[in-house]
Amino acid sequence: MFRINSSGSDSDDDFKINCMKKSINRVRTTSTSEKDCNIHIKGLKTIYTAGRPPWYDSAGQMNQALIVGLCGGSASGKTTVAKRIVEELNVPWISLLSMDSFYKVLTKDELEKANRGEYDFDHPDAYDFELLIHTLKDLKNGKQVHIPIYNFTTSSRETRTKTVYGANVIIFEGIMAFCNRELLDLMDIKIFVDTDADIRLARRLKRDISERGRNIDSVIAQYNKYVKPSFEYYIAPTMAYADIIVPWCGQNEIAIDLIVKHVHRELTIRGGKLRSDLAINQHKTDEPLPCSLHKLEETKQTKFMHTIIRNKNTPRDEFIFYSNRLMRVLIEHALSLLPFEDVIVTTTFNHQYEGKRHANAKVCGVSIMRAGECLEPALCEVYKDAIIGKILIQTNEMTSEPELHYLRLPSDIKNMIVLLMDTTLATGAAAMMAIRILLDHSVEEKNIILVSLLMAEQGVRNIAYAFPKVRIVTTAVDPELDDSCHILPGFGNFGDRYFGTEKFT
Repeated sequence: MFRINSSGSDSDDDFKINCMKKSINRVRTTSTSEKDCNIHIKGLKTIYTAGRPPWYDSAGQMNQALIVGLCGGSASGKTTVAKRIVEELNVPWISLLSMDSFYKVLTKDELEKANRGEYDFDHPDAYDFELLIHTLKDLKNGKQVHIPIYNFTTSSRETRTKTVYGANVIIFEGIMAFCNRELLDLMDIKIFVDTDADIRLARRLKRDISERGRNIDSVIAQYNKYVKPSFEYYIAPTMAYADIIVPWCGQNEIAIDLIVKHVHRELTIRGGKLRSDLAINQHKTDEPLPCSLHKLEETKQTKFMHTIIRNKNTPRDEFIFYSNRLMRVLIEHALSLLPFEDVIVTTTFNHQYEGKRHANAKVCGVSIMRAGECLEPALCEVYKDAIIGKILIQTNEMTSEPELHYLRLPSDIKNMIVLLMDTTLATGAAAMMAIRILLDHSVEEKNIILVSLLMAEQGVRNIAYAFPKVRIVTTAVDPELDDSCHILPGFGNFGDRYFGTEKFT
């Protein structure tokens, strides 16, 4: 543990006065996701300027999010420190989680006390630590979570929640952040924001009088009865658990700089080169293709369609026509893998027929944009009640790594059979990211069916090795990848040929 002091030559009294002048109105902290700072709206168009890099290795295993814990007394400046860290980190996919979101649901008697100002919100018992720990664990493990929204006017939780997903860094702050051993064990970096008691009281007075309509006597009475004893008994002793103690009066640039540099180092250590690792994975090529692969039986008709699609001289209208035809056959083959159950129906001639029906009627097609969207019409044509979700994954031109930019998935997707759709699978980098996203949203691995028109053998083995329960469906498997990870012999950039966006020289 070490203390980072800010530079300056003010006396203690001048220092306190300057800090009080610098104090700003503080509102109750809410949990947020800083990925939104990388979104710009231009007219009716949403432009995503930064994506989330892979948060797992080439075997599909999770790299846990980095958790920075911030503790300190009420009005000590924890939220300000958290926001300064976020600003200086300047990396996408940061989530801010506040303990203020996790106050317990009050009983009728407790609610009456709260309305009279007699309920102690500064006591550990006021927090729902069980829900908080469960939520923080899920966030650390990359899961989607639903954060409660606490209404401080009514002292109750609202019915709606805030959905947070995709945190590489989690900044967790609260007055009792270090008061629970299980919470402490989840944190990678622990920071205590140390602010003079007079400054904290001045900030609290300003906030409660200007923002909550309270009078000075009630604020001071509450401070003396609850806030001050809680700090002395519960919060101040937890300073011993901190890795870093930051004296704070509105600024301490040296401390912020050191914290940010340390977080960057940790993120670098946790990073990797996913696509290149996948391209050079040493699978035994003399072994049979994995049993999770379901390749469409090759017939003269499928060979005919492949010939047209692979031919670089095929006109675009023919390319689209035969691609659509082959995609429909592919989807029909994928749907044959759905769970079925026996059923007996009565025909129009009052005879019984022993047939089959889907055991799970909920099917969701998730397309990896943009080429994967070509498969959506085929699915909707052959499965009437299919629900569509979308994931946008693009390759970063500087790092050659896949990055998540956007996703829209049904809220109950965990209860569905998911057809993950893309037209090609080369190394499997984009598909692996999409599968990881589905798993993070509680979809069972056995309920994911990866569907592509064409796959490279390397990509098939990569996916099967990382996710052995995912079923892989395709019309053909090509043997090679070139140095740029293009499938050989392949059929070129499918999306460009289908949508007419090819670049001609």
